[in-house]
Amino acid sequence: MDNQPQRYIVESVTKAGARFRPSDWIDRISSWDATFSQHRLVYSQRMHPIMLDGQKMLAIEPELKNANRQMFDSVMQFIDRNNLKVYVQYADGHLEDFDGDNEPASPDSPIS
Repeated sequence: MDNQPQRYIVESVTKAGARFRPSDWIDRISSWDATFSQHRLVYSQRMHPIMLDGQKMLAIEPELKNANRQMFDSVMQFIDRNNLKVYVQYADGHLEDFDGDNEPASPDSPIS
């Protein structure tokens, strides 16, 4: 089984180790790609909050980059400007620091 990079995970901590504020930034960013249905906000599968090791984090699926490049770029610029920790999550669940070379595979690219 191939252990391909699957998605970006963004932590609410800066690279310097400080907690990022405001604490609801993940919900705010996730709402950019959300819809409103049955009187409530529904987060998309492309960008949404997740709980990982007891912490709320932002998951960014590679589909966002293909479906809405402008939104993807805006989110990544926000992350970069605020010096937030970004990881790539692999198929087996492990995380690696995102370094630009280990980008998640595009959903329409062939997996080798």
